Amino acid sequence: MTFRKQVLKLHPAKLVLISFLFAIVVGTVILKIPFSTKTGWISWIDAAFTVTSAICVTGLSVVDIGTCFTIPGQLVILAFIQIGGLGVMTISVIMFHWIGKSVSFRQRMVMQDLYAHTPRKDIFKLVKTIFLVTFAVEALGAIFLFIHFHHEFSFMKAVYIAVFHSVSAFCNAGFTLFPDNMMRYSNDILLNVTVCGLIVIGGIGFSVLYDLQCRLQFRKQKRCRLSIQTKTVLVTTLILIVSGALIFAFLERHAPSTEQSLSYRILTSVFQSITCRTAGFNTVDIGSLKEATLAIMIFLMFIGASPGSCGGGIKTTTLALITVFFMSRLRGKRRVNLFKKSVTAETVARSISLLLVSIGIVGLVLFFLLAGDPASGLEVAGRKASFLSYLFETVSAFGTVGLSMGVTPELSTWGKCWIMITMIVGRVGVLTFSYILVGSAATSGIEYSEENIMIG
Repeated sequence: MTFRKQVLKLHPAKLVLISFLFAIVVGTVILKIPFSTKTGWISWIDAAFTVTSAICVTGLSVVDIGTCFTIPGQLVILAFIQIGGLGVMTISVIMFHWIGKSVSFRQRMVMQDLYAHTPRKDIFKLVKTIFLVTFAVEALGAIFLFIHFHHEFSFMKAVYIAVFHSVSAFCNAGFTLFPDNMMRYSNDILLNVTVCGLIVIGGIGFSVLYDLQCRLQFRKQKRCRLSIQTKTVLVTTLILIVSGALIFAFLERHAPSTEQSLSYRILTSVFQSITCRTAGFNTVDIGSLKEATLAIMIFLMFIGASPGSCGGGIKTTTLALITVFFMSRLRGKRRVNLFKKSVTAETVARSISLLLVSIGIVGLVLFFLLAGDPASGLEVAGRKASFLSYLFETVSAFGTVGLSMGVTPELSTWGKCWIMITMIVGRVGVLTFSYILVGSAATSGIEYSEENIMIG
């Protein structure tokens, strides 16, 4: 059996994981080439960490991207951010179509699992739409960012910085070329609104964008109705953004930033509410925030983006399903209903399993970091690297967010490896990993006589 046939026989979940791992290996080798860094050298673990963070669109970094890497090195990182945002398999499907090769059934299954909530015959049309929407939105975002940056930099540099940050924002990567992230632009309305818009569009999921595009295109004929998936994502996203901003503003009402203008406080609150779920940009010093604020940000990072998007986390739909499930049980109802539609019991059970497994993964990685990392308990960025700091870092990696309290650069090789694994799990998806480990075939198992036990 040829290597190609062996690959094509793999489960779609394994194909996704292998494609990401292969991209990480290739990217690590490229960043190790002297032209990628200004000093001509970077350690293997730092190169691998940077590429993993880029391909997993996380944004956590052990080095300063703007000062460590040359322009070619930064372009390599940008390319892997774009590949990670779209998905390696998505790009391979488009490339196969362009060169006239047929797309295998396994690859179609991967696309189905990644971007469609229900079976579709037009899966390639969906992938094509994803590409067109991605580059159109990124181009529009780059134009607005250029309007901001061209007052500060030369024409070509402004174009480069605008394109880099537009792609990074849409792909929810959070990589920036500035050492203080976006803190220097915390009061700029154009930049804040543009970045927030790119993050939200990139984080709601390509299937949602496809549904919205169909709805706008055929609104007069009423041929395309918004799915329950799209409605759930839009409503949950709006609730999380508004509630997150209000809670942030309330908890930080006595911070030094309250001396700033009202527009500044609104911008920073909304920006942090949006970015801490998926992107990793920040306009305030994360290390200076209250612990209660950090706890809320950890919750939002754990939720993450929406299914089929560039972000990680347990996803907005999982939060919505679990919330409605508990509300239904409290009212004595067995069925979970959303927008006058009943969700299958299997989907609800998978949501609960996803939540529990995700909590277990975060807890396990956090334990390994605390147990094996020598930086634990040391002074990092002027404050002690506490339990909260490591929890913040772990959830940030799992949700592919990229926000940091300053622990990441101080991690040992052991700690960096665990964060890399967490980023891969967060980007590929917990359910995908469960398929790889235990398989997707469900069995009823042995049934015995029933007996009750006390709970609660």
